[in-house]
Amino acid sequence: MRTVRTGPVIGLIAQLMLLGVLAGSVGLGVAGWLAGAAWGVATCVILSRGLARSGHDRLGPADRVTLTRATLVGGVTALVADAFDRSVSVPTLVALAGVALILDAVDGWVARRTETVSGLGALFDMEVDAFLILVLSVYAARTVGGWVIVIGAARYAFGLAGQLWPWMHASLPTRY
Repeated sequence: MRTVRTGPVIGLIAQLMLLGVLAGSVGLGVAGWLAGAAWGVATCVILSRGLARSGHDRLGPADRVTLTRATLVGGVTALVADAFDRSVSVPTLVALAGVALILDAVDGWVARRTETVSGLGALFDMEVDAFLILVLSVYAARTVGGWVIVIGAARYAFGLAGQLWPWMHASLPTRY
């Protein structure tokens, strides 16, 4: 019998609730709802699979902080998607991204203090960071030019290069 992994599902529910709050406060449009919900579903599915592969049945304390960040990134994603059709609340966008960036310093600290450092947690943290950078690059490209998307796409280009040259997947030493 499969174990129910509630952490990712709770994250999806939180994502949908945040989208509802954004809809009520800043008038989130259809594009924002679709982008934010897609991010939430993708995060839930990928994180559930990651938990299953790692043999864990629940998220650790640091993973919950990262899941909170992922939810905020979903809000940023929704606002950026809406920004293509209409103006969005820049203070709301900055607040969501700012809190997500502050929490980025917290999750690693929590993992080390609770001795719950894991490969899944490190990968989850890295992917949330990379996606936030990509989304913010897309938003910035509207005013500074499309070249800035290269910054956001760097992680994904590295992943593609790792598929072409497997030696690029080698483990790196831990650095703080």
